[in-house]
Amino acid sequence: MTVLEAPTVVQGSRSLSPGWVAFESGTIIGAGRGRAPSDLGPPTTLGSGTLAAGLVDMQINGAYGVDFAAATGQQWAEVAARLAQTGCTAFVPTFITASIDNLVTAVARYRQLSLPAVGAQPIGIHLEGPFLSERRRGAHRAELLVDPTPDRLSRLVQAAGPDLRYVTLAPERSGALPAVRALRAAGVDVAIGHSDADHETVFAAVDAGASLVTHLFNAQRPLGHRDPGVVGAALVDERLTLGLIADLHHVDATAVKVAFNAAAGRIALVTDAVAAMGMPPGQYELGGDTIDIAGSGPALRPDGTIAGSAVRIDEVVGNAVSCGVDRHVALDAATRVPAEAMRRRDLGRIEVGARADLVWLDDSLRAASTWVAGECVFTAGARR
Repeated sequence: MTVLEAPTVVQGSRSLSPGWVAFESGTIIGAGRGRAPSDLGPPTTLGSGTLAAGLVDMQINGAYGVDFAAATGQQWAEVAARLAQTGCTAFVPTFITASIDNLVTAVARYRQLSLPAVGAQPIGIHLEGPFLSERRRGAHRAELLVDPTPDRLSRLVQAAGPDLRYVTLAPERSGALPAVRALRAAGVDVAIGHSDADHETVFAAVDAGASLVTHLFNAQRPLGHRDPGVVGAALVDERLTLGLIADLHHVDATAVKVAFNAAAGRIALVTDAVAAMGMPPGQYELGGDTIDIAGSGPALRPDGTIAGSAVRIDEVVGNAVSCGVDRHVALDAATRVPAEAMRRRDLGRIEVGARADLVWLDDSLRAASTWVAGECVFTAGARR
């Protein structure tokens, strides 16, 4: 058994100050305010900072020089171990638009891999495309965008099997609403994204079963007072969980605060990180194309289009707080909200029976130690 005591333990919307968490065999068995009960054994005392549930990133394309769509087993293991250094304990790898044949190959390769033994754990695949709007395609290649026909959907669903967690599509494309219903019938969630849909089409997609929005504000019809668009519908429809890239390049600080003011409890902080995350400036790969990153800015296509971020998941939490978002709300947006959106109620929370995924954050909200299923996989300044 392991018992941790910390000056602050964040348990949902409340702080236990001081507080404690106990876990055994990879599962949380208790948590509370004050000192841990003596019959649990001697505790490990964390002298500062905040102990929280492990951070869950539900949209990440790659990191540390690796693009997930083309990663080898060894690269998966290396990236998973290093993601733990950011406080990430679970993540959903994103494969962006490619031909159906290439996506089938990529997801089939993923299914043949063993889960990384140490570090953050992948919890399913996200396919971002190819069923997207040409008008809102962002960094996705226009010539690869197609309608979600039954044959194309069937090939992807069969290739990915139970590992396909969610698909992002534009609901205005031909056949999109039947595709939403077909994906949900197959146990796959649907996100609205890279879309020029009007708000009524968004509502129709939600009625059909869509439950997510991919990177709110980015690559979608914006909010207008006579044309609410994707953004307006997303902010008012309480059935939707909204991914938000709080790197302060994709979304301005004021817009971050607007999103949380309108939809706190439904915002899931994501990185949308690419292979450039954790790497020096230079050229990297995203979906088979070259992207550039210079200094502290986002990744860019050669034409200047933003193509993902290089931000860490603990950093987006800190960024949200710097925008004026309450610390508890920001942590909730990187733990419980994405975990529930991914239908993993055993993650993203400190409660009895949950997986013992935890992060100790220092006073600047950077990961100092990380536990995955009860095992300490990272401590700042130490090799493990």
